[in-house]
Amino acid sequence: MSDPAELRELFHTLNNQLGIILSHAELLEVKAKEDAQRARATLVVTTTLEALATTRQIRFALEPAAETPTPRSSDSDSTEDRTLPPDPGTTVR
Repeated sequence: MSDPAELRELFHTLNNQLGIILSHAELLEVKAKEDAQRARATLVVTTTLEALATTRQIRFALEPAAETPTPRSSDSDSTEDRTLPPDPGTTVR
């Protein structure tokens, strides 16, 4: 498992799995009717966020160049590539 592409795929999969846990825990947190249920859901949310941060730290430790991407020269002066295209279902007037 020393191939960087395989490691990136594993991190991608793990982030997706943690994202699913996080979204469900946040939903439970909002919909909880009792304080004890809300507290447990909050604990899952907090712990999942910490797990996501830990995976990022591990990834950056394995790929130091990924931690500080080099900015493109056009990034500092232009906002053109930051605008989203219109939704295909809407009409632009």
